Formats: sequence, structure tokens, C-alpha cells
Amino acid sequence: MNKRLRSLVFYILIIAFCNLTFSQNQEEKQPIAQILSQLETRYNIKFSFETKTIENISIAPLYPELSLEQALNQLKLVTQLNFEVLSDRFITITPKQISNTSDTIQQLEEVVVNNYLTKGISKTNNGTIEVNTKTFNILPGLIEPDVLQIVQNLPGITSVDERISNINVRGGTNDQNLILYEGIRMYQTGHFFGLISAFNPYLSENISASKNGTSAKYGNGVSSTISIKHQDDLDQKFNAGIGGNLLSTDGFTKIPLSPKTELQLSARRSYTDILASTTYDSYFDRIFNDSELNASNNINTQLSLDERFLFYDFNAKFLYDIDKTSKLRINLLNIYNNLDYNQVFVNSDNNFQSTRSDLKQVSYGISSTYSKLWNNKVNTAVQVYYSNYDLDAENNNITNFQRLIQENKVEDYGIRLDISNVFSDNAKFNGGYQFNEVGVTNIEDVINPDFTSLIKEIIRTHAIFGEIEWYSNTRNTYIRFGSRINYFGKLAEFLIEPRFTINQKFWDHFRLEILGELKSQSIIQIIDLQQDFFGIEKRRWQLANADDVPLITSEQVSIGLSYNQNNLLVSLEGYYKGVNGITARSQGFQNQFQFTNDIGSYTVKGIDFLINKRFNNFSTWLSYSFSKNDYQFEVLNNGNAFPNTLDLRHVANASLTYNLDNFKVGFGVNWHSGRPYTNPSDTQTTTNSNIEYESPNSSRLNDYFRADISAIYNFKFSKKIKAEVGASIWNIFNQKNFINRYYTFDSDDSIIEIDNRSLKFTPNLSFRISF
Repeated sequence: MNKRLRSLVFYILIIAFCNLTFSQNQEEKQPIAQILSQLETRYNIKFSFETKTIENISIAPLYPELSLEQALNQLKLVTQLNFEVLSDRFITITPKQISNTSDTIQQLEEVVVNNYLTKGISKTNNGTIEVNTKTFNILPGLIEPDVLQIVQNLPGITSVDERISNINVRGGTNDQNLILYEGIRMYQTGHFFGLISAFNPYLSENISASKNGTSAKYGNGVSSTISIKHQDDLDQKFNAGIGGNLLSTDGFTKIPLSPKTELQLSARRSYTDILASTTYDSYFDRIFNDSELNASNNINTQLSLDERFLFYDFNAKFLYDIDKTSKLRINLLNIYNNLDYNQVFVNSDNNFQSTRSDLKQVSYGISSTYSKLWNNKVNTAVQVYYSNYDLDAENNNITNFQRLIQENKVEDYGIRLDISNVFSDNAKFNGGYQFNEVGVTNIEDVINPDFTSLIKEIIRTHAIFGEIEWYSNTRNTYIRFGSRINYFGKLAEFLIEPRFTINQKFWDHFRLEILGELKSQSIIQIIDLQQDFFGIEKRRWQLANADDVPLITSEQVSIGLSYNQNNLLVSLEGYYKGVNGITARSQGFQNQFQFTNDIGSYTVKGIDFLINKRFNNFSTWLSYSFSKNDYQFEVLNNGNAFPNTLDLRHVANASLTYNLDNFKVGFGVNWHSGRPYTNPSDTQTTTNSNIEYESPNSSRLNDYFRADISAIYNFKFSKKIKAEVGASIWNIFNQKNFINRYYTFDSDDSIIEIDNRSLKFTPNLSFRISF
């Protein structure tokens, strides 16, 4: 029996043994009325309920050392009942609406930190950060709950170039993040080519982010997992809202169609193709400064530039509760970015010439989920989805009388089956099967000289996964252990990926958290040339193959300690992360390795520290991350390690928010050490057409510093109509930060230094009405 088959058999035996053990480990149950009476005596409280509410309900006895809060939490988990604390003495009990999805059926996960950073952000015992946009308070620089901006406030998550489409989690590149929208894998996440989240924040109710210890049901992303979901329960309430800011207008509505059906709709469109605001000018300068749209990058004299840029997105969700035990959910989304621009030049012969170019970035997605609750223990769900991403550009170069058409297209089909089985009040099994077919097409069509290239590749992946969640009777110990088994058909590779989470509470207010995982990934983004797609969206998706793009694999382990008492949270987490099988083309080198490909790895060792204090109407926090991120390639730099292009050695954020009645304000500062870059060598060979460089990434930019502020005021026009006014400033002091530096030749073949500047002073205003 080969090693992989032995591992598979061992894994199946472990799951079977856990199933048998947990099924047999049942304590004798008691009527809940008896347990409630015991609690009333023990804590000097009084429960209020209708007798029929608790009829025929029996549960295992509660551990006597539980606090009242812990006892109520356990009762909520193991019964279909709501427990609402009215005062220090009185608690009401009401029935819950029957739920039948794998995410609401007797969840064992518990929130261990409420108001993590600010209201609406919490941390669960499995290490996941949860964001509820409905209760979200405020963060500095944000006047809308932009889902991908929010997660960048978490320790260990940043963006080296301020783009939300380039989120770096513990030193990883953005393409190594698995971002799911209602189960649909997203290959485009931003508007304005990365500065604004492409997901409408006013229907997105729940965002979860996992940096390590990821659930076994998630695969094909070696860095982090970010899942975005809309409201999933019918409440028979109509509500809607419209609003806008200095870039776009949007609207959303939630419409009950019948007692069993509901429709959720949202749409957003920019008006930047009609009106250019101060915010637009700042964003435009940030994104297009290093592209062909920048006059300083053209050898001809540019007389005029007429650009037309717009973006929009559309989302729809249909909810159908077929009966008390089964549901159907259908989701649709469309994301669109378009840039047209005309340029007029005076060439070297003093003749006028004009050119028109076009860049589009489009995504479509659809998912359909059917779930069935077989009894109060077993739930199944089946989901099918389709994701389509298309980036194409037509570039007319008047200097060389050349036209270049480029296209990068991804099509992703998937189906997954999820099964949940609650063994007991303390244990639960989650498992399932997933199939994906991903196809990537790359097209290039050049006129003068004539050249056409079309390459399409496909990978089919099969995966089975399973995990056990278990609580101790005291609820102080939580363990999740599982594994994912992947088979990549085209590559004939078989990978087993165990994951685990251990959360231990001790001394009342301390928690120890240990997380670990192995993960893999079969699709990456690469850069062929820095000026592909005008240098704006130069990354293109590519599948792993048996030649020069291997499967990426990762291993990560972390251990953290936290203290949470009296609205004071202090946490410290150390981690090790290794990612193998990366290619040089996926790292965006702009030095001596720009046109060289090689296969290698990177390792990150670091710590994340957070202190958060809440008092009265204030919440303040300070976070600090230290990490050391190094490359190791087979050939590059003679096989010696050198700093990762994303190596931000020190990152610190400090914020203060204030919330009083209808007014909220937030102020924060962001600082990190400079990003690595490579200086040209002092001894250049004049006959050499290439730039000679010093050791790779041996120099660093100056430190980055930015201060932001935002404020929101809520008021009412009437009993049913609410309004909100918001204002924000990004980079209050207009700090001149450089986020990248590289070198090239000018028209005289002299070496020039190119600096990419971050967003300048950027104000924004918003106004919203909801009813």
C-alpha cells in the first residue's frame, strides 16, 4: 500500500472512530424544565416562558462551574430557543425560527471577543474574525462599511500599495487569498482598478476572515480565506436605501414576495464619466500615474488627454423557504470597470496625431444552493456555481503604428456537497465533496508586426473534506481537527491537507490559541511585462502546469495568548508560514530578475500584537506586527535568500473612535517601514543595454505614514425614513509616501528613477436615506 493510500485509509478510520466515540459519549439527559429550575436557584434569577415553548425538550446536565453567561450560551447552542436577558434577574425564553442551513444549525463556534477593534467586529473560538456590517460602527478613513478595507485594519493584514485588490496577509500575494462571495470564487475584487471594494456593503451582512487554521471545507488559496455573505433568513420586512458619495451612487432593496420568498437587490454606478470630483482626481492620479496615460511616460509631447472611466456592480439574491426544513438560495452578481481614453500628440516631426485605447475588466457570477434539515442533528446542502472573469485591452501605439489586443479570461465551474451531523451537545462533524473545473485563456493579437497567440488551459480538481468540532463540558476547551484531500487531474497530483484549531480558556480571562494548516493552490497571477494592460492591471491569471508553473503549497502554524477583561483586550500571536512553488513571474520583480523565471519559496516569521481598550463612548487600539519575509529561489541570487518584495518588517496602526447617540467619529494613523527595492550599481557598463543592479531588494524606501479621519451623523426625517451623512479624509496631512521604486532608461538611454506615490489628500462625502 503506497504512502498516500495509507494516509487516506488512516484519515477515514480517524473520522469513523470519532463518529463512534462521540455518538456513544452521551450523558443521560434531563428535562429542560428541571435544568432551568436549578439555574434559577443557583444564580438567583427568574425565567419567563410559555409552557409549550419547552415541552418535550431534554438536554444533558450543565456543568455546575459554568457562569450564568456560559450556561445561557450553552442552552442557546443545544436548544431551538432564544434567551434574552431583560435585567439582572429576569430572562425570557422564546422559540427560534427553524433554521436549515449548514451555517445556523446548532453551531459550536462561539464569539470569544466582542467589539474587536470596534462594534460589529468579533473573534470566534476557531480563530476567525467575523464582521457584521449591520452593526458595524466606524473605522478611520471609512464612511461606508467597505468589506475589504475593514479587514486591512486587522493585525497581519495590509496592502503594500493601498489597493484592496492587492491585500497581503502575512506576507502573501493577493492571488494567494481565497475570496468567496456567496460561495462564488472571485477573480476580481475591486473597482477603480483596485482602490474600492467591488462588493456592495449595504446587502453584505457577514464577512469572515481566516488567517490560519482554516476550515477543511475551503481550498485553493494558500494565504487567507475571506467569505462574504448576504442576509440568509426571511423576516417579511421591506426595506430599501439609496445614497451616494463623490464617486458613485447606489441603491438596495429587500422585498418580501410571499410568506416563503424574498428578493434582495443592490446596484451601484459611478458618475466619473460625467463629473470629475476631487476624490476622482486623487484616485485617477494614484492608479494611472505609472501607466501609459501619464504624459511623462511618453516620448511624444502630449497635448490633451480625454479619458472616460466608469464602474458599476449589480447583485441579486432570491430566497425561497420551500418548507420548514428545506431552502433554496440563488445569487447573481456583475462587476464592471471600463476605461476609454483618447490622446493627442505632437510627434518628433511636429505633426498632430491622435490615438484611442480601451481597457475593460468584467466579472459575472451565479450560485444556487439547496439545503435540507433532515432532523435536529443532520443537515445537507448542495451548491453549484459559475464564476467568469475577463480582462481585455486594445492599445493603439501611434509611435510604432501598432495595435495590441490582450485578453485574460477565467471560467470556474463548481459543485459542492456539505453534510453536518451533531453528535452531541459537545461535538459536531462537518464534511463533504467539492469538484471544480477552472479554465484560463490568454490571447494576444498584434498588428505590425502581425502576431496572434491563443493559449487555453484547464484543471479539474476533486476534493473530499471532513472535520470534527468538540467542546469540553465547561466550554473552556474547543478543538477542531480536520483534513482536505485534493486530486488535481491534469497534474495527476494527490495532496492531503490537515488543519487544526485549539482554543483553551484558563484563569477566567486568558485564552491560548494554537492554529495550523497545510494548503495548496493551482491558479496564480503572473506578470509577463510591466506595461501589459497599460500597466494598470498588469497581472494575468495562469494555471499550474507540469512545466514552469507548479502547484503552490503552504504550511503555517501559530500560537497566541490573549487577555480579555473589563473591556480591555491584549493579544500576542507568533507564527511561521512557508509557501513553496512560487514563480519569479508571480512576484512582479522590477530589477535584474524582471525577465527571468525561476521556481522558489518564501518563509515568513512574525508576531502580531494588539491592545484594545473600550471605555464609555470611546474605543482605542494599537496594533503592531513584526515579520521577516525572505525568498529562496533555485537560481536567482545564486540560490541565496533575499528579502521578499512584500517584506514590510514593521507595521503599526493606532486608532481612536467615539460614538455618542447618532454621532460617530474615528481618527487613526498608519505607519510601516519602507518596502524593499533594488538600486542600480554604481559601476554601470556604458556598452551594456541592461541596467546593472546591486544585491536584490537590498535597499528600502522611506517609512510610510498616513493619518485618516472620518465622521458619520445619523438622523430621522420621519418615523420610517432615516438619513446618514458622512465625511472622511484619507491622508489628512498630505504625506508624500512612496510605495514602489524602480529604474528604467529615458529617451537618451540614461537611467532614471521612477517613484510610485500613494494616495494624496483625499476627501470624500456621502449621504444616504433608508426606509
